[in-house]
Amino acid sequence: MEVNVLNVSGKETGAKVQLPESVFGIEPNDHAIYLDVKQYLANQRQGTHKSKQRNEIAGSTRKLYKQKGTGGARAGSVKSPLFNGGGRVFGPQPRDYSFKLNKKLKSLARNSALSYKAKDNNILVLEDFNFDSIKTKNYIKLEADLNVTNDKTLLVVAGAENNNVYLSSRNLKKTKVISVEQLNTYDVLNAGKLLLTTGAVKTLEEALAK
Repeated sequence: MEVNVLNVSGKETGAKVQLPESVFGIEPNDHAIYLDVKQYLANQRQGTHKSKQRNEIAGSTRKLYKQKGTGGARAGSVKSPLFNGGGRVFGPQPRDYSFKLNKKLKSLARNSALSYKAKDNNILVLEDFNFDSIKTKNYIKLEADLNVTNDKTLLVVAGAENNNVYLSSRNLKKTKVISVEQLNTYDVLNAGKLLLTTGAVKTLEEALAK
């Protein structure tokens, strides 16, 4: 797949890059995408939920009233789950929600997501750039020049860590700047547009060549 390279003003530079067919032109596997997104979201969960069982409640162990003759149901403890403030039956306990997926499946899922973006013409390639200073208005101007301000989310993938660009963008909700190593299925699907720098495309090609 051949894509025109843009400059920071949103104009074509005349150069073109060839996006690898093995990444951007495969037949998408929806089930692989489902599993990878499920794992990503599961890994975001802290799993620190906890409710107290009856043996963990602070309270008296005294029998509330005599066993018989009251006309009411028998009761042995104020910590009973039947009473307000008592323990909870089968409540949530701390747990780890993460699970393992094979590297090949995760790679297939990521490539499937990238192929969907390419199929929908939602990929832009920008020449490598940086900001002289950390200013949000510089990043806002970049989005305006590229005409991507109305999209759901803009995902910018840089060839290497680009600190000034990252710090200039992190105060904005509908944008995310990552490196190629951080590229994942969820972020690709969650983005309206995918903006790759020429350095990011080169890094992807080098990773495939290994």
